[in-house]
Amino acid sequence: MIDRATVDKILEAAQIVDVVGEFVTLRKSGVNYKGLCPFHDDRNPSFMVSPSKNICHCFVCGKGGTPAGFLMEHEQMTYPEALRWLAKKYNIEIVEKELTDEERAQQNERESLFVVNEWARDWFHNTLKNTPDGIAIGKQYFRSRGIRDDIIEKFQLGYSPQKRDSLSTTAVAKGFKKEFLVKTGLCIENERGIYDRYSGRAIFPWLNVSGKVVAFGGRVLDSRTKGVAQKYVNSPDSEIYHKERELYGIFQAKKTIVKEDRVFMVEGYTDVIAMHQAGIENVVANSGTALSKYQIKLLRRFTQNITLLYDGDEAGIHAAMRGADMLLEEGMNIKVLLLPDGDDPDSFARKHSTEELKRYIESEQQDFISFKTRLTVEGVSDPVKRSEAIGGIVQSISVIPNPILRSTYLTDLSMRVGMKEQTLLNTMNQFIRRNLEEKRKEQERERLASAAQGIAESGAPVSQPQVPVTETVMRENQPQVQSAVAVSPLETLLVSEVVRHGEEIIYDNIETDDGQTINLTVAQYIDYDMGQDQLQFSHPLYRQILDEAVSHSGEAGFRAEPYFTAHPDITVSQLATRLAVDRHQLGGRFALSPKENSLRQRIVHLMMDYRMELMNQRLKDIQSAMRKASSDMDHVMQLMKEYRDTEEMRDALAKRLGRDVVS
Repeated sequence: MIDRATVDKILEAAQIVDVVGEFVTLRKSGVNYKGLCPFHDDRNPSFMVSPSKNICHCFVCGKGGTPAGFLMEHEQMTYPEALRWLAKKYNIEIVEKELTDEERAQQNERESLFVVNEWARDWFHNTLKNTPDGIAIGKQYFRSRGIRDDIIEKFQLGYSPQKRDSLSTTAVAKGFKKEFLVKTGLCIENERGIYDRYSGRAIFPWLNVSGKVVAFGGRVLDSRTKGVAQKYVNSPDSEIYHKERELYGIFQAKKTIVKEDRVFMVEGYTDVIAMHQAGIENVVANSGTALSKYQIKLLRRFTQNITLLYDGDEAGIHAAMRGADMLLEEGMNIKVLLLPDGDDPDSFARKHSTEELKRYIESEQQDFISFKTRLTVEGVSDPVKRSEAIGGIVQSISVIPNPILRSTYLTDLSMRVGMKEQTLLNTMNQFIRRNLEEKRKEQERERLASAAQGIAESGAPVSQPQVPVTETVMRENQPQVQSAVAVSPLETLLVSEVVRHGEEIIYDNIETDDGQTINLTVAQYIDYDMGQDQLQFSHPLYRQILDEAVSHSGEAGFRAEPYFTAHPDITVSQLATRLAVDRHQLGGRFALSPKENSLRQRIVHLMMDYRMELMNQRLKDIQSAMRKASSDMDHVMQLMKEYRDTEEMRDALAKRLGRDVVS
């Protein structure tokens, strides 16, 4: 683990122009530099690099960041990998934090497993290319599948000889421990000793997103498949491999996924390889298992757009439906492409040229909700089955996090099935409430389980469950003004101030109830003011930025802008970079650094504007609730009282802002 002092030294040494210049041709443009954006098909230079701010930013696609953030995005590195890249470039010696004996043993074991796997990958590949059986049997199999030699090299395909101890005998002779051969899954151990797992099979190495060999897949050759229960044998879970966290082909595909802003999901190894050979490289496989949240989050690092590419039989349709709601819930935009019956991506790609394949994909892929509607509703006349199918589609729509996209899908579904949109909306809201309640219960179960574990380990008492913010009671006689609305421009402005000025003091020597004096920074004031009425930003990233700015406000030397633009979480870094960048002149601030009083006035005014917006929204919500509760007079009277109270607060706030309010 890299120690903090070394991290600081690396970040201080890294110069954005040097780093970006290794990947992008830059030319001087005033005090900044300009070039073609490497993250999208840029024809006019829109990628600006600011030496003074040490950040880069594309004004078209919005990507960029600090030197480390740029590397993470462009090279698909983790934060530690980006730091090591920079350290190597600037000749900075990496100082690792002192590990415990247990941590060191675990680290050494992991490294040993990787070393064994990399050796095995090379041994399988060399056996395929340079041994009589490898050439006559293994290479002949790959050629029979139409796989070219350059693709064999690209995916480092291999062959394991028929003899059951070929690999294990060679590995032990090379000095590798039997323990690690078994732990990686390369060998199996029983009372008679150890033997090779993949003997007589074609070998497909699995590379993780960083390019390390984590596992293998072995396929029985065509001449032996008859009557064989398992055509494929895959590595078991190990310290370095968990199948639900990996995707076959992700290392070879990641740069193209980013460039094309789309990933194709297929089922098997040969599907991935055939697509690459056909010139389509942004493709991965989940090897026939259900998608996991780990895999979806991995894909979301590169793109939000996914096309499920399966054969058109019943199994292919089932594969396309499986895990789709989980993809939608994670904010992925899904398209589905079912190939003609009798074809899978492997066979279809071998029959068509690259241009034909691309044209077919472009013309035949369809939006998932439309696909599900055609598949489950259209042509179904039985009322019960039809209503169940419509309910299933509405349930899929309900998990989509984007409210505008949800609304668009509902409108489209209403027209397709001939049902009132309000009926579909009511059903969707029921699903949303149910999903939120299930998530709340799951979080509470996890919290209690964690607390119980804490008791078992330390004997500490369990704290009482915290009441969710949406259920907290406001200050006495004050209505709740936080409303479930989309992120407002005022929220973005406030978070922008936190990023640019979060550490700056706007109130000093304030006396507290216990007689102490404190200073309030921009971040602390916003947090305090919102906390008075249990308000919080609607966007989780905004909440994270405010929380971190508050927690670091008391630290000497803390500056919010470089802290957030260099944040190890690339989503935070990218957001902070966008908020810190002046669209028109990257070299200057979004606004000139204000004097303390003008900054204070702006923050206070923004907070009052924000409250005004929330109150106006709350008044609209109450009016809507009164219309729906018109038959329940007691409830209507309560809502009317809340409306009057909120209106009085709104009017009082308007006077402070110097505005006229028309009721």
